Amino acid sequence: MVPIIRGTRLVHDGWARFLVAEVTMPDGTRITREIEDHGRAVAVLPYDPTRRVALLVSQFRAPVFFAEGPLDMLETPAGILDEGDPEEGARREAYEETGVELTALERVVSAWTAPGISTERMDLFLAAFSAADRSGPGGGLAEENEAITVHEVALDDLAARSDRGEIADMKTLTLVFALRLRHPHLFAAA
Repeated sequence: MVPIIRGTRLVHDGWARFLVAEVTMPDGTRITREIEDHGRAVAVLPYDPTRRVALLVSQFRAPVFFAEGPLDMLETPAGILDEGDPEEGARREAYEETGVELTALERVVSAWTAPGISTERMDLFLAAFSAADRSGPGGGLAEENEAITVHEVALDDLAARSDRGEIADMKTLTLVFALRLRHPHLFAAA
């Protein structure tokens, strides 16, 4: 026997939906569980293998501010996958947020970000680019009030930050580790 969701009650419907699920467990126990539902998402770490830099972004994050106050947090470009292919979504987010046009993407994983509360499954990618691929302004979408700052970070600095525990965003940390494992030559002394 597997758990059965007997029904859900919608609590909020906005950028994300919040539901309360009534669940019957295999032993017959009845429980409720909250669900934050906004669907699939994508994240990509653009890196220039020639110059050995990566593009990261920073922006105001209300939940982080609420929990800990101001925090200078670097993140990979990321966003909700409204519809379509995850690779198209990753390219769109990278262009909107950093102004870089990505072609080839290297899939890292498709993983649940917070399976205890959220339906979000995020597709993570690495993507090499060159200076010639930076054609847009970046900074996010004005109509979505995205005030994004683009940061070009040296890969050796990024590795040192990950080693010191200074990368506080999980998707970014995962992608930095993936880049270091898959392409260690980018971090070797030149």
